[in-house]
Amino acid sequence: GLERGAKNQFSTFSNFITTINQKKEGIGNRNSPTQLVIPNIKNVRDLPPICLDVRQKQRISIDTLPQELKAPIPPEPSLPIRTKTVKDFQDDMEKAKSSGDWKAVHDFYSTTFDSFLEINAAFKKDTNSPFNTIEDSGINAKFVNVVYDALLNTPQDVQKSVLKGIINGLLQEWKGPRTKDDLRAYCILLQNPQFSNTSTYVIYAHLLRQIAALTEADHHFLVHWSKKISQRRFKQLVDRLLQFISLRLFPAKPEEFPPMVKCTWWIPSATKVLALFNAANSLISPSIISYTDFYNSTLDHIDLMEEYHNWQCYGNSHRFSFCQYPFIISIAAKKVIIQRDSEQQMISIARQSLVDKVSRRQKPDMNMLFLNVKVRRTHLVSDSLDELARKKADLKKKLKVTFVGEAGLDMGGLTKEWFLLLIRQIFHPDYGMFTYHKDSHCHWFSSFKCDNYSEFRLVGALMGLAVYNSITLDIRFPPCCYKKLLSPPIVPCDHNTLVGICDVTLDDLFQIMPELAHGLSELLAYEGNVEEDFYSTFQVFQEEFGVIKSYNLKPNGDKIPVTNQNRKEYVQLYVDFLLNKSIYKQFAAFYYGFHSVCASYALLLLRPEEVEILVCGSPELDMSALQRSTQYEGYQKTDLTIRYFWDVVLGFSLDLQKKLLHFATGSDRVPVGGMADLNFKISKSETSTNWLPVAHTCFNQLCLPPYKNKKELKQKLIIGISNAEGFGLE
Repeated sequence: GLERGAKNQFSTFSNFITTINQKKEGIGNRNSPTQLVIPNIKNVRDLPPICLDVRQKQRISIDTLPQELKAPIPPEPSLPIRTKTVKDFQDDMEKAKSSGDWKAVHDFYSTTFDSFLEINAAFKKDTNSPFNTIEDSGINAKFVNVVYDALLNTPQDVQKSVLKGIINGLLQEWKGPRTKDDLRAYCILLQNPQFSNTSTYVIYAHLLRQIAALTEADHHFLVHWSKKISQRRFKQLVDRLLQFISLRLFPAKPEEFPPMVKCTWWIPSATKVLALFNAANSLISPSIISYTDFYNSTLDHIDLMEEYHNWQCYGNSHRFSFCQYPFIISIAAKKVIIQRDSEQQMISIARQSLVDKVSRRQKPDMNMLFLNVKVRRTHLVSDSLDELARKKADLKKKLKVTFVGEAGLDMGGLTKEWFLLLIRQIFHPDYGMFTYHKDSHCHWFSSFKCDNYSEFRLVGALMGLAVYNSITLDIRFPPCCYKKLLSPPIVPCDHNTLVGICDVTLDDLFQIMPELAHGLSELLAYEGNVEEDFYSTFQVFQEEFGVIKSYNLKPNGDKIPVTNQNRKEYVQLYVDFLLNKSIYKQFAAFYYGFHSVCASYALLLLRPEEVEILVCGSPELDMSALQRSTQYEGYQKTDLTIRYFWDVVLGFSLDLQKKLLHFATGSDRVPVGGMADLNFKISKSETSTNWLPVAHTCFNQLCLPPYKNKKELKQKLIIGISNAEGFGLE
């Protein structure tokens, strides 16, 4: 099969590796048992587990080595001596291209990739050094990159020789745990660009399977070594793995791959290896690539609820689910899971209410199926607080809002306005619950002590109701808030357990109080005598209602001077005091309010950044995208009035564009799925052109009279969107 022509260059390699299943114990089977083994290896730092069951049942291990192989680590075998340098290789390539004689290049590739030992002999920076720490892989990355960049430009027989050598390496009989040279070889082989070709996927799958089967300690080495890969090549590795998963799920040519029943381990193995790169990405701040680069949008098209229910039922047991690796699931897919989970909870609660009513021989009322909130505009906060407190049992029903004295029917629009007005009032500086920081343009919890924190619970419940009812809110909390909101993501059964407490750093403080954070940074960098020049102690001072109060950051802190030796501790305690301890009761109430509505295992799938997007949507408006997705009723998109409309809107300032969006939809934020998810519609109004535009926010619909010219349309539109509050019926 190796000698066949270029037309069928790689497809026959499956013949060479059919014996792998007989020689290796499979690890990726969805129902195969796994066992955690962590050898006692020095220089392995404590890391977050690559995949941890979010319900803390047990750690997933990807190690399935037989027990007899778990022996002490053997010494590294001696490597062959290879002296070829980057320049030597480049010279060989130039000669081959000019002369057409590829023998030297062919010999280099076939020898280098013939075994793991040869790979190390060629690419290890120093064959006499062990390189057995996580800090340095010992790989000559420049040489690896040059060799791989040239590989795809070589003749087919050269490329085939590389794949044949890789197969030989994968078929090697292992006599004990992997050595660091083996890990280096895996790290190098993963970067092979040939694995972007679907005809090599059978080989690629077996490589991924072996890497996934390594012990957790070995994985930690690979994680640390991977974070040293350049950004461009790191993203290529991630994209290659995502493509492998996508094409296995939805192959363009199914005949290219073995039947799915014979390779159920392909996707679990690839996902577990992808988890290693995700762990490496999270170790660096700022991260190598964005967390969104790990999203696989192909998963948006599978049965997500089946994945979610499998995960709920089996947790991190031996049944694979993408929900065990939530970093791969896009925010749009997570929103679908949360919405459907919410709908199921709503239906369940409503059904129970109906059964209870019938069992008491009472006449069923449609209102019992909803969370009905009646409020007066003049007493908005107090009425909302009373309503939600009285109807705790109904919080997971569909929300309907009524403003007393108004005839509006809530088809969604009244709910949106209730959220908007309530948030606007609660976050007003005069209300005193939150402090607005102008430098960071965000709100933070007031540290003032009070007797009743129920209003903070109300704000948390509002955020929960917004997520539960798919409403976006204009709330400006820093990212740290959402990190605290998921600490822990499931409310603990023991009410004495602290909630809303998370590890905070100076970077978190920069996002809220940049001026103070800058001052603390200067303290850390100060080269003089901190104790004599700053004369500070482990004590902070805060003004509360005109009175200066002091708080010790540690026992007897007022007597402990800040010195060059302890200033790091001082800064950490200061940040922890500001973001955790000083606002604990306020945030705990806020936390319990949010989770009283939004308690769901689906929250365990979310990153703090994703919670923020679900709550607030995106503030970045793309009116051109809105134009492309807008539907029309009574108008054509080529009509003169519509052309006037978009000319005016695209020329609006950002503030006016936000007002238009709020006027037509009840919110000036963009939902998770982008402008297309708004289902925005412009309808022709048969009224006089003297009338202003009208909006049906329940349906994201704008009713536009056929104005005669652009100037009149712009004038009426600005008046309409700038003076819109309240609902009425004709």
